Amino acid sequence: MAMVALIPVKPLARVKSRLAGALDDKARARLIQDTLRHTILAIRESGLLETVFVLTRDRLVAAWAEDWGAHVVWERCAGLNRSLEIGRRHVLMQRRGLTRLLVAPADLGWLHAEDVTGMTALLPADGPAVVVAPDRHDQGTNALLLQPPAVIPFCFGAGSAHAHADQARARGAQVFCYHSSSTSLDVDEPADLSLYCAAPYVW
Repeated sequence: MAMVALIPVKPLARVKSRLAGALDDKARARLIQDTLRHTILAIRESGLLETVFVLTRDRLVAAWAEDWGAHVVWERCAGLNRSLEIGRRHVLMQRRGLTRLLVAPADLGWLHAEDVTGMTALLPADGPAVVVAPDRHDQGTNALLLQPPAVIPFCFGAGSAHAHADQARARGAQVFCYHSSSTSLDVDEPADLSLYCAAPYVW
């Protein structure tokens, strides 16, 4: 099965704004640099994906991504879901015959290669299916695995874990939920940052 990953990254000037009270601009940029590197390397280490694509409009982020072996898709519009839809179309044009798409945010600082393996193992051999890895509050989507790649529209935002599952069921796709401590943490809030800094999950 041909599979690639797509990782969206905001411009560094806007990244992790909810952590502004805990980290200054440079520290937030360093944080996303660390977590993006970790996310890319964990996905690549799984050995299951042909390519990792990073979706961004930030030239420094693009340079980092290329240094870590990812390909860059230039973001051309505002809004995460709209940008992901355009990014998905670009990836599908670049990789004919693609059967699976993994979408993950850039801030999964605990992600492991085993998570990619575990999510992939839930998919049936054929037929439409969606694997949702929710955040630690069981509300947001911290990773999304799609078979085929355009089986549902993107619904990232408040309550997206449930929205993605509902979209899948409405389209006759099987839905699977993947839970692990290493996919449950995305570093958005000060409480998330405290957990991330205290964790043993480092390269």
